[in-house]
Amino acid sequence: MREISRELYPFESNFINVDGHQYHYIEEGRGEPVVLIHGNPSWSFYYRKLIPKLSSRFHCIAPDHIGMGYSDKPSDKDYQYTLEQRVKDLEVFLEAKGITKNVTLILHDWGGIIGMSYARRHPDRIKKIVLLNTAAFLLPETKKFPLMLKLLRTSPGAFAVRAFNAFSAGATRIGVKRTKMPAEVRRAYTAPYNTWKNRIGTLRFIQDIPLKKGDSGYDYFEDLQNHLHLFKNTPVLIAWGLKDIVFDEHVLNRWNDYLPNAEVYRFEDCGHYILEDAQDEVGKLIVDFLAI
Repeated sequence: MREISRELYPFESNFINVDGHQYHYIEEGRGEPVVLIHGNPSWSFYYRKLIPKLSSRFHCIAPDHIGMGYSDKPSDKDYQYTLEQRVKDLEVFLEAKGITKNVTLILHDWGGIIGMSYARRHPDRIKKIVLLNTAAFLLPETKKFPLMLKLLRTSPGAFAVRAFNAFSAGATRIGVKRTKMPAEVRRAYTAPYNTWKNRIGTLRFIQDIPLKKGDSGYDYFEDLQNHLHLFKNTPVLIAWGLKDIVFDEHVLNRWNDYLPNAEVYRFEDCGHYILEDAQDEVGKLIVDFLAI
């Protein structure tokens, strides 16, 4: 992949072997652990500006899922690209790092279902949760499955993802609304997905979205949404870009149903990559929330 400037991504890379694959992560600071979990088609780069805001007081860890970022990108015969496997990866990783108490989770996109699945297994380990345009439940009945994702799950759409990096490149343009993403930042987001082989993770995430009973992961999602009540009394901060075409107000309303005590901040002019659109405002909200 193309080299990313140290000015943009000023972190040392760390790797750990998880079930035979190299699992990349950033580790900065000392104190209670803050685990920042990205989604698709981003990677730990998404948290590059937030981590320095937190690392003076917290032990910040931001992993790259297998198939994403700087982590290995194995073929289907060497890795199961499923939600269950990704949660297992995270669990193995955090156990290996000795991160087992007073954990704050910061979750975006697929990071929500992965992180909250981990939390559902270990609710006693979770201290606080930050949710950024994400979900941990099945598609709300009030929302249609987005046409863009539907198309990408077809054969022509899958080819576009693997051959032209359509999803990652497209997300850098439609994922921000308040301001245009600078070219060097767009290049950094797409850099790990520079070949057909290296785009497998971005496609498998799309294909793994469960829509009906019997789909891979459906029962997993259903079980989790039935246990979100475990976190009703956990301090939760929600910062939401309302111009997100996937994680829109229908999804936010479901979070309000499940976690009615959460602090909720709506950003009318922001999109899916809310930390790109509103880094200063959201960063301050998170810093203040963690300081309490």
